[in-house]
Amino acid sequence: MGVVLPVLCALLAAFSNALATVLQRRAALSVPQSQGFRPGLVVDLLRQPVWIGSLLVVVVAGVCQAVALATGQLSLVQPLFVLELPMALLLASLMTGRRLPRAVWLALGGVVVGLGVALSSAAPGGGTADVPLERWVLTLAAGGGAAVLLAAAGLRRPVGKARAGCLGAASAVCYALTAGLMKDAMRDLDRYGVVGLLTAWQTYAFAAVGVGAVLLLEHAMQGGPLVASQPALTLSDVTVSLLLGMVLYREEVRGGWWVVPQVLGVALIVMGVLTLARRGTDLRTGR
Repeated sequence: MGVVLPVLCALLAAFSNALATVLQRRAALSVPQSQGFRPGLVVDLLRQPVWIGSLLVVVVAGVCQAVALATGQLSLVQPLFVLELPMALLLASLMTGRRLPRAVWLALGGVVVGLGVALSSAAPGGGTADVPLERWVLTLAAGGGAAVLLAAAGLRRPVGKARAGCLGAASAVCYALTAGLMKDAMRDLDRYGVVGLLTAWQTYAFAAVGVGAVLLLEHAMQGGPLVASQPALTLSDVTVSLLLGMVLYREEVRGGWWVVPQVLGVALIVMGVLTLARRGTDLRTGR
């Protein structure tokens, strides 16, 4: 299977998600803050035109992500979403009219180079299209349990970095599970058409988990600074997605000495993401 189509669709999805994140951050800061998990937060956000607009952008991102997952490996597509953060900062810079400092530009370059080195050296490939139900049951139980524990730990904390980081990580686990479920649902669409998609349990599962991920993300944005929530969201999503690709779909990455450039690439990504989250907070909030 080629990589051009899934990569292009993944990049378009990442750009759409970046735009949605900037819009959602603005909306989340304009509604009453919540100390606990409050489903009514969505009702408040629905009154914000900016948040409604972000949902439309999320739909575009979802379609592009679905195409990418249907045509490429989970372990290839999901790491590309690391680029959401650099894209979001560039968009925020354009919207606010603020220039990016040199340190931010260096961090942007580090993320892009690190991602290129990590993916080219890992060369994700292989995998199976069929995932047994028992494998899904164990994966959803483990992932759902991890998300609940992280969310509970975050909600017990006061507003700050620990709260935002835990909620961001919980949201990331849900986003990774959503991607895995979406990929499985796209298999049914390809084999059995729209009827197969509408009758597959994975379709309703990824919709439900996706809603939970969005709600957790909104609480993470309110729960503390982006320097805590964004790295937790970005890095945890990629990590969990890679694990899901290998555990669920039996995808493979190169081992041996190829691990060295993979580690170097990941190190560049981590350093870049942490720098961008720390230096780009003002740009993302627009304040």
